[in-house]
Amino acid sequence: QVQLVESGGGLVQAGGSLRLSCAASGRTFSSYAMGWFLQAPGKEREFVAHISWSGYTTYYADSVKGRFTISRDNAKNTVYLQMNSLKPEDTAVYYCAAKRRGYSKDALAYDYWGQGTQVTVSS
Repeated sequence: QVQLVESGGGLVQAGGSLRLSCAASGRTFSSYAMGWFLQAPGKEREFVAHISWSGYTTYYADSVKGRFTISRDNAKNTVYLQMNSLKPEDTAVYYCAAKRRGYSKDALAYDYWGQGTQVTVSS
């Protein structure tokens, strides 16, 4: 079992930055690949970024490439999402998720989810 708790969301002006954190419980955090997803009101959950268990491999949605950076610190059982040059269309609830192996953009492939943190970008 892995429990995930996101933090760091908030209200920011367009062009600003936020750093989301996702703290994981459990001794096996380093064996899980991690992902960030977003869900805007009335829309399906969308892939944002993925990082391998080692942190060496990352993937991003086209909409965030060059603006967002995913990273992890296995010693702290934490994964991060640094979000720069934020746009109003980035407004959503952001979720972190864990999966046992491999890369996927499909939310259904992830085994554990946090409760989400709201990010609001004003124009």
